[in-house]
Amino acid sequence: MEGTQAGHDLALALALLAAVLHALFGALQKGKHDPWMARSAIDISYGLIAAPFALFVFPWPEPHMWVIFAGAMVIHAGYKYLQAMTYSRGAYTVVYPVVRGTGPLFAVLGAGVWFGEHFNTGQWLGLATLLAGIFGLAAYNLRYVTVARETLVQALGLAVATGGFVALYTTYDAYGIRATHDPFTFLAWFFMIDGFFMPLLMRRELLSLTRAEAVPLFRRGVLGAFVAFFSFGSILMATRLDKVGEAAVLRETSTVFAALIGWLVLKEKVTRVQLGLMALIAAGAVIVEMMG
Repeated sequence: MEGTQAGHDLALALALLAAVLHALFGALQKGKHDPWMARSAIDISYGLIAAPFALFVFPWPEPHMWVIFAGAMVIHAGYKYLQAMTYSRGAYTVVYPVVRGTGPLFAVLGAGVWFGEHFNTGQWLGLATLLAGIFGLAAYNLRYVTVARETLVQALGLAVATGGFVALYTTYDAYGIRATHDPFTFLAWFFMIDGFFMPLLMRRELLSLTRAEAVPLFRRGVLGAFVAFFSFGSILMATRLDKVGEAAVLRETSTVFAALIGWLVLKEKVTRVQLGLMALIAAGAVIVEMMG
C-alpha cells in the first residue's frame, strides 16, 4: 500500500487516530500521579508487554538496525526527560499546545531535509493556520491559568525544547521504520528497548512505593502502555505509508482532543474563544490535507 491512494487514505486515518490517543496519553502522564512516576509506570509496562512479541513473534532486526535503535533510544530519552520536566512545571492546557505546535513546524522542515518532502504554498498556509490556533490556545490558557504561574516561563521554554525533540523523533523514527523490511519488527523492538530508561532513572522512587501507591500507578501504566502502542504505532505506520510532514501536522490536531480531555476529564473550563481556536486548528489540518 505504500505510495498508493489506499495507503494515503489509511495514513490519514492512522494520523488522526494517533492524535486522539496522543492527547489521552498526555493526560494520563499529567493526571493525579507525578509525571516522572507516571511515565516510568507506562514505559515499564509497554516494555514488558512488547518483549515476547519482539523476541518470539516478529522477525529479529537486520544487523544495520541496531545502530538506528541506539540513535532512537538517545533521542527518546531526551524527549521524555524534557516532557516530564515540562509537565511538572506548567499547566497541561498551556504547555501541551506549545509542545505540539512547535513539533509539526520542525517536523515539516526536517522532512524536507531528510526525505525531500516539500509543502506547497497552500499547505504552508494550512500549517500557519493550524499553528495560529495552537499557539493562540496556549496564549489564551496562559492568560487565565492560576496554577504554577511562578514556573510558567521555565515550563514554556522546556515546552519549546520538547517540541524540537518531537520533530526529531518523528523524522528519525520514520527513517527507522522505513529501514526495516517488517515495520512491526521496528515497533516491537523499539517498545521493548525504550521501556526501561525512565524506570531505571526513577528506580529508587519506584522501589520505595507502598502497595497502596503502586497498584493505582501501575494500573494507569498498563492503560498508558496500550494507548502508546496504538498512538505511536499509528503515527509511525502513517509515516511509512505516506508523507512524514503531512502525518506530523495531522497528528497535532491532538491539541483539540487534549483541550476536550482537559474539559471533560481534568475539569478545566473551555470557553467560546478556546472552541474557536480549536476550530482554527482543525481548519489548518484540513487545508494541509486538501492542498496536498
